Amino acid sequence: MSAHDRLVGAATLKRLRLARGWSLADTARAIIGQAAELGQPLDASLASVQRSVARWESSTGPILPGERYQLLLAHLYARGTDGHTSLGAGSDFGELLDALAHLGESERRLAELRTLLVRTTTDGGGGLLALLGPSTQLALSGALADPSRLDEQLLDGLRLAVDDVNRQVGSLPFVRVQLLLAPIVESCRRLLDAPVPEPLLPHLRSVAARAYTLAGRAAFETRDDAASRALYAEATAAAGAIGAPWQRAVVHMSHALVTLYSTPGLDAAQQLVDAAVRDARAGQSTTVRARAHALQAEIAARAGREQHARAALALAWYDMDTDHEGDPAGTSFTPAHLRGFEGVTSLYVGDPAVAHDEFARSAAALQAPRERVQRAIVATDQALARIRLDEPQAAAELLHGCIDAASATGGRVASIRLRRARSDLRPWRREDWFADLDDHLIDSLGV
Repeated sequence: MSAHDRLVGAATLKRLRLARGWSLADTARAIIGQAAELGQPLDASLASVQRSVARWESSTGPILPGERYQLLLAHLYARGTDGHTSLGAGSDFGELLDALAHLGESERRLAELRTLLVRTTTDGGGGLLALLGPSTQLALSGALADPSRLDEQLLDGLRLAVDDVNRQVGSLPFVRVQLLLAPIVESCRRLLDAPVPEPLLPHLRSVAARAYTLAGRAAFETRDDAASRALYAEATAAAGAIGAPWQRAVVHMSHALVTLYSTPGLDAAQQLVDAAVRDARAGQSTTVRARAHALQAEIAARAGREQHARAALALAWYDMDTDHEGDPAGTSFTPAHLRGFEGVTSLYVGDPAVAHDEFARSAAALQAPRERVQRAIVATDQALARIRLDEPQAAAELLHGCIDAASATGGRVASIRLRRARSDLRPWRREDWFADLDDHLIDSLGV
């Protein structure tokens, strides 16, 4: 960080403090009180904490608050002056994270702070509007009362909130993801049924499609298949009315994956994948096209059609290797994800040793918190490959980590794959290591 960046961070911290009418001593008292409230009392005097606050805000040589103070400040500024928690864009909490970034804190640490506050908020049964900043909450209330007041800024705020929830997948259980999405989903429904300004409809439908799709995935993961189907139907309708085929392809792919695990046979999932490929080919995103072809390869491999699977994989890699400059889907699908699909193809219609190595490379690259669920799925498939290579104990060792990940997120797909792996290990059920795995599964997942 440059000296200028640090001064910007210090000035932001000072502005946040003054906006609440706090003196340096008031801030020190608030920090000490917050520490006591969290059951982590500070072993420091009021004067010492006050000096720390002054150093953070120094106009000559500001310093970055330590991790413990960052946590206390996060809790303080997450709660607005009205007592409600707000973590969205424009909130004091958002400004605090910006200040810490200018003072030199890493993006990873800031993401951890954000996730911790989201988790704390939903622990208390709250969080319904926490990811919407105060101005967005006010604008949303106004638009729901008078749809003519809907504007691009509000829609951007809602889109950012959906993206924020999406980033929590892998860090929060899916039941909490549902809790965070609920007000956005209901708001989109009401606005789509209202006479909003016509030019804003494509943007509103895009936000709605993303919210409904994520909510459909969360409903599936929490085993509410009826709600999941209804949400995917809403997402498909909203995306289809936008005029950007790649967006409907995204809905179809998400729907296909949950259908694969909630409907017997491959036919229903196959129909959705075929629709996704058609839309992806007509769309503007090579990233989405690569993902659609990868999913097409998995379905073909599961059906035992090796030639079709390999051809679809080749198309996926062709799309993946294309220039993605300006791609509307960004980096939503990466080579690491595609290697996982290569592994699935080899698992079903190829060499399990090749599949194992492909899964290992994919899992090693999927390290972001958002990729935790996918990493658990890939690692479970890697264990299946080990079983086919006659390495059952090594497979069981790998599955222990998958159980922990599935338990933490409540992921249904990972649980289904774990049950299958356990079934494949039954020939070794008299082994002590199998009993340990069984106990772990029962204790963590009840299966």
